[in-house]
Amino acid sequence: MKKLTTISLSALTVAAVLTLAACGGGGDGGSSQPAGNNDSGSGNNNVGGGTTTPTPPTGTVATPQYDTGSVQLAVFNQVNKYRSQCGFPTFQQNTILDQAAAAHASYGLQNNVIGDNETTGNPGFTGMSYADRAAHFGFPSSAFSTGVSSGFYTNATLSNDQYGKDLVDGFVSGVYHVALVTWPETVAGVGVATTTFNGFPQLSATIAFGVDGKSAGSMPLTFPCNGVTGIPYAASGERPTPPGTSGQWGSPIAVTGNTSDKVTLQSAVFVDQSGTQIALKMLDSTNDPNKLLPAFEAVAYPVSALKPNSTYSATLNGTINGTPFTRNFSFTTGNTVG
Repeated sequence: MKKLTTISLSALTVAAVLTLAACGGGGDGGSSQPAGNNDSGSGNNNVGGGTTTPTPPTGTVATPQYDTGSVQLAVFNQVNKYRSQCGFPTFQQNTILDQAAAAHASYGLQNNVIGDNETTGNPGFTGMSYADRAAHFGFPSSAFSTGVSSGFYTNATLSNDQYGKDLVDGFVSGVYHVALVTWPETVAGVGVATTTFNGFPQLSATIAFGVDGKSAGSMPLTFPCNGVTGIPYAASGERPTPPGTSGQWGSPIAVTGNTSDKVTLQSAVFVDQSGTQIALKMLDSTNDPNKLLPAFEAVAYPVSALKPNSTYSATLNGTINGTPFTRNFSFTTGNTVG
């Protein structure tokens, strides 16, 4: 089975997000395209999860309303599985963001492009940015919204659950896209459009999300955290390319506070089951050459692929708002490439 995917990141979208994040917003903008067609503190794990949640905007539903067995439901559930495992606020479905996400996913197929922004006059245009499209469908202009978009193609027909997991894993394995499962946003909508390429399904998917909340517990939180299994052992194709890599890299660990926090990493160590130390790169807002990471998030990532179906132990040391923290935990890779 051959999987083709490319991930890119819109500097315009991220610049807007970082401005909003500084004002208490959150979220991240990114995209992928099928190729070829404070509690500050010290502790061992993410302890004492929980959230502070604002009043949900119009269109928010208490339980997911996506069709049973749909790719949309699979994506939504997989994102929330990852978020809840590590103490981040889970998303509630917002039907207005669903409309914005579905329109943008369709735009991607109509114009044979996957990205964050749309161009006026193109078929299916509903707004240049994620926020513009959300407002077009009636999302409150006072509520922050952003999103991520992806394309997926493989020369096989998968189950909808597998498509959903693969789409999400494409984000969590990206150094600049793992924010989908870590930033403290509270509502989301999922859109998926499908066509056929060389006899197999080609998917265009968008997750629109927003409304800043607050993670609670022993901050900062991490993803993955202790006990997470099945994350991609390798990734490739992110644009901009993660610094210090050539070819595939391993899934990153994101270390994330709330939007008013400042997180830095001072040291990070990964070891495999034999005790071999893995070469890593650390990034935060002070040393990211692409200027895409916000002050409240840092990442550590292997500069080459990890091994599939293998357990790794991580030790991270850094500061949150100037106060030292330590995190020690283990996670296990799966057999997929993001």
